[in-house]
Amino acid sequence: MAVAALRPRALLWQALALGVVAGVIAVFSINASHHLAARHIATGFGFLSAAAPIPIGESLITYTPSVSTYGRALLIGVLNTLKVAIPGCLLATLLGTLIGIARLSPIALLARLAALYVELLRDLPLLLQLLFWYGVFQTLPAPRQAMRPLPGVFLSNRGLRVPDLVWQPGFTGVALALLGGIGLSFFLARRTALAPGLAVRLGAFLPVLLLPAATLALYRPAFRVDWPALHGFNFQGGASLSPEYAALLTGLVLYTTSYVAEIVRGGLAAVARGQWEAGAALGLPRGAVLRLVVLPQALRLIIPPLTSQYLNLVKNSSLAVAIGYQDLVSIADTTLNQTGQAIEGVALIMAVYLSISLTISLAMNFYNARLARQAG
Repeated sequence: MAVAALRPRALLWQALALGVVAGVIAVFSINASHHLAARHIATGFGFLSAAAPIPIGESLITYTPSVSTYGRALLIGVLNTLKVAIPGCLLATLLGTLIGIARLSPIALLARLAALYVELLRDLPLLLQLLFWYGVFQTLPAPRQAMRPLPGVFLSNRGLRVPDLVWQPGFTGVALALLGGIGLSFFLARRTALAPGLAVRLGAFLPVLLLPAATLALYRPAFRVDWPALHGFNFQGGASLSPEYAALLTGLVLYTTSYVAEIVRGGLAAVARGQWEAGAALGLPRGAVLRLVVLPQALRLIIPPLTSQYLNLVKNSSLAVAIGYQDLVSIADTTLNQTGQAIEGVALIMAVYLSISLTISLAMNFYNARLARQAG
């Protein structure tokens, strides 16, 4: 009964706190509106439909300065941010896992090299690393003297140019078949992980090849490749990777990898040594013990701090403005300088980063809860 009596009081205090917060926000909004009106500064988000004279050099969607709107320019900024964040999280996870495992390697040289990498990269400021990699990519030769590591591939101070496969309608079905093959192979690999014979275990990965091949035979899409070629002082055609993007992605991945490696190392070290010995007693090789016994248990400890590193990588991508990559912050900063809509511009930046962060947190928390149910 005592607990039941406390509930109305707790709800009352929560309501009062919520009222105070709402009052503070209302006072701030009224005060800001009054001062903005006194200075004849327009408010609202109507500027998003106005034409934007912002030159954008790197875009995943079509954009024309002075024709496209500020809203479209900001959308390009969001896409450019995701263009860095998504592959950055994937690459940092892959490299961090490998280096974290290497730190526990019985090979002393490999373990010490991994430790040196972690300590060196974690102790250097991220902004300094981004400037370093930007300088490295800027020192590459000019387009006329571009390096050609492979036929049709050019590496210069204008970025990386590679042949581009022109997308055909049938390719969508091939891509979906490839994703389905990866999922099916992952399922079969788990089922055959302990099966005797290497051929059986390798056979689990056949769907990755067979499903896309069958889809290609069914749709028979035409293959057309757009090859890059030097015209004047720059390349035309093909797909490009700008020096700014390459420097930002490289710096973020290498920096975040050092933290992910320590998280993985700590998670693996927290698993009891007896788990390794039990797996070895069953006749499993060390790699199989790590993959099937130790790593699944360590994931419950790895996932929460790994989520924080994903969030840090997304937020650290805002340093792109220092090396000239046009992400959300860079384009929003130009927008608010041109329109004077500073409050609205900052609010949009906050809303986008908050949405991305909450999405990552929800996805990782869902995966962590699923791991906890399986362990239970």
